[in-house]
Formats: sequence, C-alpha cells, structure tokens
Amino acid sequence: MSLRLRREIDKLKRQILALGAEVENDVRAAVRGVETRDLEMIKSVADRENRVNAMEVDVEEECLKILALYQPVAADLRYIIAVLKINHDLERIGDLATHIAERGMFLCSLAPIGIPKELGDMAERAQTMLKRVLDAFVNLDDVVSHEVCASDKAIDEIHRGIFQKVKQEVLRAPEQFEAQLQILHIARHIERIADHATNIAEDLIYLIEGRIVRHTPEVSDRTCG
Repeated sequence: MSLRLRREIDKLKRQILALGAEVENDVRAAVRGVETRDLEMIKSVADRENRVNAMEVDVEEECLKILALYQPVAADLRYIIAVLKINHDLERIGDLATHIAERGMFLCSLAPIGIPKELGDMAERAQTMLKRVLDAFVNLDDVVSHEVCASDKAIDEIHRGIFQKVKQEVLRAPEQFEAQLQILHIARHIERIADHATNIAEDLIYLIEGRIVRHTPEVSDRTCG
C-alpha cells in the first residue's frame, strides 16, 4: 500500500469513527430523554439529524474518491466496501434515534405513563451492541463481531415481551392507547438499531475474514447469519 493511500484510509477511519460516536450519542440522548421526559434533550437529537446526514455524505464521498484515485485491491478494497456499508447502517441508526426523539416529543405532550423497565433494558442492550461493534471496528476484532451478532436474539425476545405488555396495558386502560402506541414504536426503533449493529458486525466479519455471513443460518451459532 502506498503512503498516500494509507493516509487516505486513516482519514476515512477517523471520519467513520466520528460518525459512529455522533450516532451513539444521539441514541443515548434519545432514549434517556424518553425515560426522563426531558423535552430539551429530545429536541437536541432531532436538531442534530442534518449533521449526521452531512457526515454520512462526507464518508461516502471519501470512499468514492479513494476508489477512483487509487483503485485499491484485496484487503484495501474490502475495507472501503465495508466502510461504505457501515456508513449506511450508521446513518440509518441516526435516523432511528431521530424517530425515537419524535415519539418522545409526542409522549411529552400526553399525560405521563410508566415506561416499561423492559424498554430501558432493551435500549441498554442495543446501545451496548453499538458500542461493542464500533470498538470491534477499531480493533478489527472478529470475535466481538460474532458476539454482537449472537446478542441480537435477546433484543428480539425483549421486543416481543414489550408488545405483549403494551397490549395488556391498553386492555387495562384504553385511554392510554396513544401513549402506549408510542412505546411500541420506540421499542421497534430500538430493535431496528440492534439489527443495524448486527449488520455492521457482519460487515466486519467480511472485512476481517473475507467471507459473507449474512443470510447463512445453517452455519454455527458463532457466525452471524
């Protein structure tokens, strides 16, 4: 690899990690804002959406520039392809954080209801998945990437439990329907954040091991699939 290409890839790595940190902070703030009914914190997430979008575009343009100017091959090409895909997933996570904030704003306009503790647990697990997969990207750690994939099943199980709990609450107190519906939407957004973290982990496995593990349920539990 030429020195100039190495510098460009190092710059790209800094950009994608900056985007990851921004998105991670937005998810944390959105969930915390919902839990505490902190309208200012919730609004701050929505206000930062354009910043995340701009950072995503910058990363994509940098990837395309490297591809055009240096025509990387082998491991370098896999790296650029992985970053392009990770970039898209991070942008989608940013969108989901904004959606959570929007649901939170609506919740704040309604009479307070109890937030299911399972929602907080689910959010904490999803945020841990995101943090771990970003750390795995820094360290090119395929072991952690596999572990992130495996942890997605627990998120799905909690999501199903929240759906059942919301259904029971609506039957018990129909006047809470609108508020409970927002809880259901927020749970779905958190579940999707975990899905995107899993996508990133799968892309890291491709980057590190050179194999595609998406849509391969027949492989061992250690693999994403």
